[in-house]
Amino acid sequence: MDTPHLKFRLCAPLIYQKIEKNDDFCINLSKNDDFIQCYSINPQQSSNIEPDREQFLASHIFSGLRVEEKNFLTNQEAGEDGNPAQTVTLPQGLYLLVQQRSAQPLSRSEWLEMAIEQQKDGLWERNKLGSLLYVRYLFEDGQFVTQVFRQVTGDNS
Repeated sequence: MDTPHLKFRLCAPLIYQKIEKNDDFCINLSKNDDFIQCYSINPQQSSNIEPDREQFLASHIFSGLRVEEKNFLTNQEAGEDGNPAQTVTLPQGLYLLVQQRSAQPLSRSEWLEMAIEQQKDGLWERNKLGSLLYVRYLFEDGQFVTQVFRQVTGDNS
């Protein structure tokens, strides 16, 4: 079921352990995983109400996997390579959020379409949008959920 975008205030950051994974990783997510990716948006496309799908994303910034807090503290002490585990964050703040529930995590093509529609709607409502796009995958209520976050910047509350 699709949901329209909504303004969502994230009151505390979501912290993930940084991992070296790409889009293909989400295909094999388990019901216990909470996975996030962050992308920068091409500056020429970021404020376009009709962005070019092929040019929309500029680069992949990071991927992260959420771990239980008790395990995370242990992982902080030493990562797989013996060095402290790095963290990545979905910062607290005001976001446009759109999500979709499905039997499987959405593909890159599917969430990219959601992100483009989110931008169109957000700009139509005169929101100032940030230059980063966060895509989060989790499992709840018996279905995979794909969420797309885009920060609302400026005085748009």
